[in-house]
Parts: sequence; C-alpha cells; structure tokens
Amino acid sequence: MNRSMIRYILGMVLAVEGLLLLPVCLAALYYHEREGLYYLWTAIPSLAAGALLVRKKPESTVFYLKEGCVSTALSWILLSLIGCLPLWISGEIPSFSDALFETISGFTTTGASVVPSVEALSHCALLWRSLTHWIGGMGVLVFLLAVVPMSGGSHMNLMRAESPGPSVGKLVPRVKSTARILYLIYIGMTLLELILLKLGRMPTFDAVCITMGTAGTGGFGIKSDSLASYSVYIQWVVSIFMLLFAINFNLYYLLLLKRVKDALSMEEVRHFLGIVGAAVLVVFVDILHHCAGAFDALTKALFQVSSIISSTGFATADFNLWPPVSRCVLVLLMFVGACAGSTGGGIKVSRIVILLKAISKEFHSYIHPHSVRRVKMDGKPLDDYMLRSTGVYFATYMLMFAASFFLVTLEGRDAVTGFTAVAATFNNIGPGLEAVGPAANYGGLSLLSKWVLMFDMLAGRLEIFPMLILFHPTIWKEALESRRKRLKKQ
Repeated sequence: MNRSMIRYILGMVLAVEGLLLLPVCLAALYYHEREGLYYLWTAIPSLAAGALLVRKKPESTVFYLKEGCVSTALSWILLSLIGCLPLWISGEIPSFSDALFETISGFTTTGASVVPSVEALSHCALLWRSLTHWIGGMGVLVFLLAVVPMSGGSHMNLMRAESPGPSVGKLVPRVKSTARILYLIYIGMTLLELILLKLGRMPTFDAVCITMGTAGTGGFGIKSDSLASYSVYIQWVVSIFMLLFAINFNLYYLLLLKRVKDALSMEEVRHFLGIVGAAVLVVFVDILHHCAGAFDALTKALFQVSSIISSTGFATADFNLWPPVSRCVLVLLMFVGACAGSTGGGIKVSRIVILLKAISKEFHSYIHPHSVRRVKMDGKPLDDYMLRSTGVYFATYMLMFAASFFLVTLEGRDAVTGFTAVAATFNNIGPGLEAVGPAANYGGLSLLSKWVLMFDMLAGRLEIFPMLILFHPTIWKEALESRRKRLKKQ
C-alpha cells in the first residue's frame, strides 16, 4: 500500500479545508461576529498540518483502487472531524457528536440538521454549513485531481472512489482535464443561479447560501421554514436548478461541444426527466385540494419532487402532512435519486435502469432459453462486470439499509421515523417523515442513532464500498506489515 501517497493526499485535504475556512473569517469581520475567531483558530492548524504532511513528496505517485478507496474514506472523515471543530468550540452546537453530525451532513450534502433554530446561528455558522455543501457536492478530491501529480491511472482510481454513480468516464483523455472541466461547469452553473436569485431580489447572503446548497444538492436552509417564506419566483428558480444539478454533467459537456444529438440520446437523463414528470403529475393531482389553486399545487409539487429526487432536501411545505400517496411517492424518490455523474445522491437512475433491464433479460431467457440478448445503455452493450457490480451494489445497499434500520429502531421510535431517517441519510436527502420530517430535526434521536446515521451519510455519499473497505481487516494487516518493513529498514 502506498502510504506516502495517502499521507500526501490527506495533507492536501487539510490544506484545502484550511483555505475554505478563511472566507468564513472574512464574513465574521463583515458582520462583526466573534465566532470568526474559532474558524481562524481551526484554519491555521489545519493549514500548518497540511503543509507539514505535503512537505515531503511521495517517492511513488502510483496507487490502485484499493488505496483510492482508503484515501477517499479517510479524507472525508478527516474533513468532517476538522470541519466540526468551530461549531463545537464556539458553543453554537455544544455537543461534539451533534457538531460532527451537522458537519458530516454538510459535506455529504445530506442536509439533515440537529439545530432546533437555524436563525439562532451566526452568519459564520450558516455560511460554513452552506460552504460544506458546495465543496462536498462535486467532491474535494475531484478538485485535488486537477492539481495533485499522479501517474499510472491513479487519477482514475481516486475519481472512481469518490464520484457518484455506477461508472466514471473521462470527458477528455486526461483525468486531470476532466476534473477541471467538471469544476468549471459546476462553478458556471453556481454563478448563473446566484445571478437569477439576485434578480429575484433575494438578499445577497441568503442568495449565496441557498445557491451553494442547491449546487451541492445539500439542503441546509438559513431559515427554519427552509424556502417557504421566499417568493414563488425564487422557488421556481431553485426547483429548476435542483434538477439541473441532479443531471449527469456529461450532458452539459456535450452541449458545450455542440453535440446536441449525443446529449439528447443520453438514456439516463431521459428516464430521469420522465420520472420527475410522472411524480410531479401524481403529487399535483393528490395535493390539488389542499392548496390555494392549481398554480400553487404545481409549484409545491415541482419543488418538492425536485428537492427529493435530487437529494437536496429543501422544503416549501411540510410534506409530512400531505396525503399518503404523495408521501409514498416522495419516499420512493429518495431511493431512486439523481443521475450518475451529478451532485445528487440516492441509488442513481442509471442503476435502476440497468437492474430493470437485467430483470427483463432474465425473463426473456426463461421464455426463449436459446436466445442471446445483451443489456444495453445508450445503445452500447454492458459487459458482465457492470451488471455484476450493479447487482452487488444493490444487494450491499439493501443489507446495510436493513442493519441501519434495525439499529435506529432500538431506541423505540416508530417504524416510519426509523425507516425514513435511514432512507433520508443513506440517500443524502435530509428530511424524512414523522419525527424527522421537514418541520422537525434529528436532534431528538439517541446518540447511537446519530452515529449510525453519520456512517450512513458517509457511506451513501461515497457509494458504500470506500467506507466498507476502510474497515476491512486486510487493509489494516497490510498497513501493519508495511510499517514493520519500514521499521526494519531503518
């Protein structure tokens, strides 16, 4: 195992986090808030530790998928541990576990909060929560890919470990260039939404925080009612951008190259928009008599469907009070999730489509035993590895979901609260139903439940396997053997 390269990556992550904390310090100066000192006290040691770890360049910059998964899992854990310190030591979130829960929720773009009154938080805390969404949406390691020197396919191994979806493809031959293109598209779309929100006369601070929450499909609001108190224009802008950030970014790259035909032929995007359209129609009809007219019902239906399927988690209504059919649709959308290669969570539409096609293929083989039929996506046949890995992912997902659901229900909560709490955190959604609905928060859950859900948030964002590999005994054995060999040489 290339421990020196893992150390180098962790050093870069610490340095990046230290830099990310500095804008919060500037916000503290502007708003005259003492809380900014705690962010500065966290940023300086983080930058110093990062500089110390990257001072010595690794002898070999090559590592494989196993090391990529370990690096990714450790990076996200380290990000969360350091990122929670200002919230904790400032006293804005007095409990360390709660501060860690809030930070993990931010970086994983889940948006599940333990804060009872968001308005009571300082501008520093509100900005930091939103900033964790923005950096977590595209992934801090994708950013590092553009600047960290690696060779031998190591870029791709790191990208595969962090990027959401069943597969990661290169937009251009070099992965470093792909990472830069992704971030340029991400920044461009973020700025566009910010401009449109400002045109709707949204206060600048609100616009910045909501834009970062939308871009990362995170969902931390700066008001207790989320976006319910904002204008209908703002709600429609956010609805549209939640969907845009939930679409595979390859689509935007193809559109930039004016390859419109290739962009329109992306099967996953077509299915995604079809699911959105069908869900909006069902919810619209179901809540029509509970709203102040057809347009109000359409606005609420589109916003909430966009929010849940994109895994953002913003709300303009307490959908916990909606009719059973609408609530059922929203819970199902939590599992479907966004497209692969987007900033959204969930199982991903591409995996759902592949699983359904694989089931159809098996049915066909029962009826026509001697026929040969290939599963295709975007007109291209999928190999057995892709089908097998999709099936294994789904099976692992269900086993982890069942285990988490069991552990959360040990505290005696009702089944709906436990089920939707796991669904909302594992799929990086945020609000669930009943005690963890959009009008409530996760603060009332037991310590055991919070730690289980923290693991679920990280596992869901990193597509399960990087977190599981980190705790595999073989990894620790190899690390110990590598350390023994190094000590013998010395």
